[in-house]
Amino acid sequence: MSITEHKINVDSLEWFYRECLPIGRSDLAPVLLLHGLVSQSYSWRHIIPALANQGTRAIAPDWIGYGFSAKPEKRDFAYTPDAFITALEGFIKALELEHFSLVVQGFLGSVGLQYALRHPEQIANLVILNTPISTAAKLPWKIKQMGLPLAGEVMTQDPLLVDRTLESGSRYRIDDKDLDIYRKPFLKSSSSGRSLLSSIRNLQLDSAMTEIQSGFKEWQQPILIQWGMIDPWLPVDIAETFANSAPNSELIKLNNVGHYPQEHYHEAILEDLLPFVRRKDAH
Repeated sequence: MSITEHKINVDSLEWFYRECLPIGRSDLAPVLLLHGLVSQSYSWRHIIPALANQGTRAIAPDWIGYGFSAKPEKRDFAYTPDAFITALEGFIKALELEHFSLVVQGFLGSVGLQYALRHPEQIANLVILNTPISTAAKLPWKIKQMGLPLAGEVMTQDPLLVDRTLESGSRYRIDDKDLDIYRKPFLKSSSSGRSLLSSIRNLQLDSAMTEIQSGFKEWQQPILIQWGMIDPWLPVDIAETFANSAPNSELIKLNNVGHYPQEHYHEAILEDLLPFVRRKDAH
C-alpha cells in the first residue's frame, strides 16, 4: 500500500499531508492522525498503510510550522492552540472530512484533543497515544529549554535537536534514513526552528490541560488510550487517571515503549487500533 504525498492551500496556509486510500470497503470513517512536537506526519508511515489495507482512508498532515507544511512568521500565525485549531478546522473542511476517527500523539497532539472537544459531532472515536491529558502533565525540560530566551533561538536552529529529542523521547535509536527525513526541514530553512520556538513558547499547556481534563468527563464517543510505559516525559498514572474519569475509555499499556510509540512499535499499536476504528460507532 503506497503512501501518497499532497499539498493543499487553505486560508493562505499550505498544508503538506500524507494519505493512503483504501482498497475495498470504504464504509468506515476516515482516520486523521496528528503528530507531536519536533515530529511530523512521517511518524505515521507504518500506521496509515495498515489502516488503508482494512478499508479505511488514512490522512496524516504536518502541522503548520512543521515538516513540509508552511512555516509562517509569528506575526502571521500565532502558534497558540487556538491558532492551530483554527488552521486545523480549515484543513478538515478543505478535505471534506465530516465524520472521522482522530488519532493524536505527543505535545501538539493535545491541540487535536481540544479540537475534538469543540467539534464532538465530527469525531467517530478517539485514539490517544502518549499525549498530555492532565493538569499533572508538564512540558519536559528537554523541550522546555528550546523555548528559553536566547538559548532557545540557538537550540532550535540545530538540526540535531530533532534526532536527540526523538531518540531520547522514544528511548531507542532511529535509523539514519528516517532521521534524514525528520531533519530535512531544519536543514532547508531557519523557519523550521523559528516555528518550533514559537509553538513551544505559546503552547499554553496549563489552560489546555484544564480544558482537556474537565471536558472529557462528559465525552460520549469511544476512547482508546495506548500508552508507552517507559515514556520519560509523561508517566502512565496520567493515562490511568484520565481513563478512570472519561466514560467509554479503554487503556492499553505498551511495555518497553516510550513517548513516540508509532516510531518503533506500530505492530503493537495496530493490534488494538485496527479493530477499534472498525467499530460500529465509527460509521
